[in-house]
Amino acid sequence: MASLLSTPSSKAVIGTVLFKHPPTRFPPVSTTISFPSRFKCSAGQTGFFTRLGRLIKEKAKNDVEKIFSGFSKTRENLAVIDELLLYWNLADTDRVLDDLEEALLVSDFGPKITIKIVESLRDDIYGGKLKSGSEIKDALKRSVLDLLTKKGNKTELQLGFRKPAVIMIVGVNGGGKTTSLGKLAHRLKKEGAKILMAAGDTFRAAASDQLEIWAERTGSDIVVAEKEKAKASSVLSQAVKRGKEQGFDVVLCDTSGRLHTNYSLMEELVACKKAVSKVVPGAPNEILLVLDGTTGLNMLPQAREFNDVVGITGLILTKLDGSARGGCVVSVVDELSIPVKFVGVGEGVEDLQAFNAEEFVNAIFS
Repeated sequence: MASLLSTPSSKAVIGTVLFKHPPTRFPPVSTTISFPSRFKCSAGQTGFFTRLGRLIKEKAKNDVEKIFSGFSKTRENLAVIDELLLYWNLADTDRVLDDLEEALLVSDFGPKITIKIVESLRDDIYGGKLKSGSEIKDALKRSVLDLLTKKGNKTELQLGFRKPAVIMIVGVNGGGKTTSLGKLAHRLKKEGAKILMAAGDTFRAAASDQLEIWAERTGSDIVVAEKEKAKASSVLSQAVKRGKEQGFDVVLCDTSGRLHTNYSLMEELVACKKAVSKVVPGAPNEILLVLDGTTGLNMLPQAREFNDVVGITGLILTKLDGSARGGCVVSVVDELSIPVKFVGVGEGVEDLQAFNAEEFVNAIFS
């Protein structure tokens, strides 16, 4: 990082905001960057962002093994279901369904969803629609998949048609916002997008340094506050202006972690959102809430409050590889009707996976 900060040509001061280009081994902003042929069109031309979001989702289908391994602890919790259904018979239905209900609750599916799923299975069993353990298992998977697809079907990034697209990342402290932003930048860069990061976390001293490392790692440009205690809204506004003037495809905006119960800090997010929209009408295109998967159902109050204040468009659920609470994915979508866009299933740069409902269901109910 020392070379990044000390090289005179790597930065330019504009007002109270510091613009930094990637280290010299990456092309400077003024250089024309050649993208793969399918991405030669600019973001302002029809279809660029649509293809970008779709391609990221399609790539997720090739990463099934990562999703599968990432939900191993949840899968272990739910493995008891296979044992329950292996020798199922009609006389044991109530006992089996009680045990199945317990397995779902332990995996944080939540009481409301669990009761809904179990009672639906009970009706179908006694109605003669389900006649074997394998049929019950298939019906269980269908129920979960239906919940995810009906209430959270817009899993692709919705980046609009105006350049640059703006994505704000929000959440509480320690959820993994900055890391998620860096991994998202990596994915977008791989698909040919020109990325500008905005270090809007002006409260935490190390946040800008952390984001600068991600900028260097991904070959992205970055805008940081020159002075301490700068307004986050000012940093984001300047970043979006630069993105607009210099032809960036996507501006990724980091924000300070905040408790959802802190009214003044939550209102600051509203100021950030307004500042961005003044530069690019309709921005931000996405406001992604990062939630720590290890907290399970405790994430629901956070999600409700953030959604009420700024209007969340999608969720990033992190640290699911270290949690047996994968059922919380279903609970959040069912409660809030907000789609899960990405899931974190590991520490690696490639381990922020575009969410695919069908692969998720197959991963937890193998």
